[in-house]
Amino acid sequence: MCLSIPSKVVEIDENNMATVDTMGVKRQVTLDLIGEPVAVGEYVLIHVGFAMNKIDTEDALESLRIYEEIVAEMNSGAIDPEEGDMNYAKG
Repeated sequence: MCLSIPSKVVEIDENNMATVDTMGVKRQVTLDLIGEPVAVGEYVLIHVGFAMNKIDTEDALESLRIYEEIVAEMNSGAIDPEEGDMNYAKG
């Protein structure tokens, strides 16, 4: 399963490459696969270096809030990091 975290576009260059911020991590992605214009400040979902589609800002912020809750609960020990792995880690 692939999980895509909403990423905020912070810069777009002349080659249609965007710098995106994914929960504090910045990376470069191409916008070439998105069939509509993307602007700085909008959110995209990315997969292996490609922005796949735009996501509504309200939905993106709600998703990020939930991810931040999960991270906080994992860091506090409230969620076991192996919980939900369906025993894949135990092989």
